[in-house]
Amino acid sequence: MKSPLLACLLSAALGLLAPAPAPAPAHAQTLRWASAGDPLTLDPYAQNETLTNTVNGQIYEFLVTRDPQLNLVPQLATEWKQLGPQSWRLKLRPGVKFHDGRPFTADDVVFSIQRAQQPSSQIAMYANAVGEPRKVDELTVEFKLPQVNPVFLQHLATLYIMSRGWAEAHKATRTQDFSSKEESYAAFNANGTGPFMLVSRAPDSKTVFKRNPKYWGQIEGNVQEVIYTPIKSDATRTAALVSGEVDFVLDPSPRDLENLSRTPGVKIINGPENRIIFIGLDQGRDELLYSNVKGKNPFKDVRVRRALYQAIDIELIKTKLMNGQSAPTGALVPSPLGSFKDPALEARLPYDLAAAKKLLAEAGYANGFEFTLDCPNNRYVNDERICMTLASQWAKLGIKTRVNAQPKGLIFSKLEQLDTSAYLFGWGGSITDPESIFTSHFRNRGEKGVGEYNRGNFKDDELDALVAASSKEPDEAKRQQLIKQAFRRQAEQVHYIPLHRQFIPWAARSNVEVVHRPDNWLEWRWVTVGSK
Repeated sequence: MKSPLLACLLSAALGLLAPAPAPAPAHAQTLRWASAGDPLTLDPYAQNETLTNTVNGQIYEFLVTRDPQLNLVPQLATEWKQLGPQSWRLKLRPGVKFHDGRPFTADDVVFSIQRAQQPSSQIAMYANAVGEPRKVDELTVEFKLPQVNPVFLQHLATLYIMSRGWAEAHKATRTQDFSSKEESYAAFNANGTGPFMLVSRAPDSKTVFKRNPKYWGQIEGNVQEVIYTPIKSDATRTAALVSGEVDFVLDPSPRDLENLSRTPGVKIINGPENRIIFIGLDQGRDELLYSNVKGKNPFKDVRVRRALYQAIDIELIKTKLMNGQSAPTGALVPSPLGSFKDPALEARLPYDLAAAKKLLAEAGYANGFEFTLDCPNNRYVNDERICMTLASQWAKLGIKTRVNAQPKGLIFSKLEQLDTSAYLFGWGGSITDPESIFTSHFRNRGEKGVGEYNRGNFKDDELDALVAASSKEPDEAKRQQLIKQAFRRQAEQVHYIPLHRQFIPWAARSNVEVVHRPDNWLEWRWVTVGSK
């Protein structure tokens, strides 16, 4: 039951009452923000999840980073040069120090890349793609690549740099094994070169940061302190923003946007996100887990996978559930730039219940079957509600879908162990090139992070070969053809069921200025909190 105060605040948020008076103004240079989930770990390689990456990205830095338009710009590296098809040399920024005062050198770069290449790292696929780092001198590093990498610099922009000395002193040279619930010093403590420093960490409660007084770079905003609070409930997050308890919400509920835009003291900052939301299906096991089908796996049959796809009324999800804040697509890639905005690649299979029932009957499941759909409930926009909607739509095929909705930490750990029959997932970030999802999701599972996120464990040698070839093809025209063939193969085999690219509106108090990026990354050094 909601408290009277919360009910009042919610009424204000929905424009039914005059807004509740804001509390006494906080210090103008403190940013208090919230979203549904919490960063999963402070070990920058242990989880590859956007909120976790965003928070770690204020503490740790990259050799190459992104500007507000997502262009690549220097960060801890000042310049770079390609020496040959499989060789790069980078000059490092002089005079940079870690938060504990240790100097930043080439030793830290070599250590960080090698640490990120460990099997427990969730960014091993990127770290391995940049090859073997070698120290030339204190401020010069060379990379020897195992093969041509068309997106080498973009991969560098995903690899955080840690202090070798700090990690060795605290026995944190190994990447935390998140899936096995391993405890690690680096999971709760941090020491980077970035503009903000960790003050305190209370998982699932509150994390506090302060500005790095000796930061080497420019900080355009005025924020001196950042307080992050996870607030799972949409209604409670909205109420906290309307009341002034928080200054910024990363993920306001789509159904509240119209009313929030009319709420005095609040504003909406909107835009599409580079993120594809999709369904993955177990195609590896001979018997499907968490199902009433015994002795076989329905998802091994492409007709079943296609039937599920064609039973999805994606326009209904867009209009009724997402309030128009989504872009349905048939291309499994975070940005339409990754599919070259090709209408043929972007096209979805048509919503057709009769065709879906026919396919299911041909596959031997005319009466349907049961399975469990794993779904996070605090990661993507309307994630649990999307799963419940899919379950109701698939029920028209006679399929009973049990939705197992849990916080993202539990779901992600479950998926890492392949303990699933089907799951809802999302993939996005700053890289618009399809390589960002190809090697991680389209490849057969293998060593060095290849196919790490192929949690359905399908094996498609033709698709695997196409992606492997596109990952090392230096000729742009030839590479584009390989990429298009890979998209067509995925669409034909339906290893994944694409849903939509979500939009990512942000909500803030009117005195807060932020830079909205399509990778859903809130950069604190660009934030200004004005007087109320």
